[in-house]
Order: sequence, then C-alpha cells, then structure tokens
Amino acid sequence: MAYLIDGNNFIGHSSPADLRDPQSKYRLISKLQRFQRQKNTRVIVVFDGNPDPDLSGEKYRGKKFSVLFPFFDQNADEVIKKIISQQTDIRRFYVVSSDREIKNFTKRKGARPLTCEEFERELKLVLKELRESRADEKNVPSPSSFEIDQWLKIFKDKK
Repeated sequence: MAYLIDGNNFIGHSSPADLRDPQSKYRLISKLQRFQRQKNTRVIVVFDGNPDPDLSGEKYRGKKFSVLFPFFDQNADEVIKKIISQQTDIRRFYVVSSDREIKNFTKRKGARPLTCEEFERELKLVLKELRESRADEKNVPSPSSFEIDQWLKIFKDKK
C-alpha cells in the first residue's frame, strides 16, 4: 500500500491559513513520517513551488518516505500524474487530493483517490492510536522491590 499526497492541496484543505506559514510543510511531514512508520506503508508527498533545501536532501528521498518538488517547468499536478502513470500495482495506491482533475486522472488509471478530508480523518485516527499506544507503554508500572523479592523467592525455591 502506498499514499501519494498532493502536499499543498492537503495543507490548503486541512488548514488554509497554514499555506502562508513556511513551517506548515515541516509539520505535515512530521505527521506523515509518524503515519508512515505506524502503518508501515510508503508515503510520497509532492509540494508545489521551489524546492526547500531542508526537505530536498537524502533524508527525504527513501523507499518508504519521499518528499518531492516539481522541476522548474512543472507543477505538482504533473509530477503526481507521472508518478501515478509509472505505478505497476495501482490497486493498492492511494492518491490524496481534493483537486478534481487529479481525482479523475487517478480513477482513470485505476488508483484509489482519497479526498483531503478522508485522508485527514485517517491520519488523525492513526496518530491518535500511536499516542494511545505510547501512553499505554508509559503507564505500565515497574515492579516494586517487594514484588521483585517475592518473584526471586518463587524462582529460587523451584531450583
């Protein structure tokens, strides 16, 4: 399973005011990296505009997680269409965008379109589950010294 995300489109739908905030891309990438690790899936994010030098390095170009920017003569939609067209197992390939043209192209190619709203719900759910599982891990009490002594006595008597 893989997710191809129209980054600016997603930010614009989830929090339109953040489009002007340069940190919004970093916040989205941070969430998507946690999502990717939790779901153990592949995530590709495509942003419009000039490449951000902090997001264009090797750290963000892996098999499981990639951040892409279009070449100077392209836009994100063209990059997204090219990626969709190159996929071999398109049935398990989700394209996140609320752009009508991208959604129609995705359907024609046999991939699964997800609106930004649908993906935002899924993203929030996965991140909530991750927080809860981490909280559960923190809430496991350590055994007291009395309990340790009792267990040691039990196992010592078994020898």
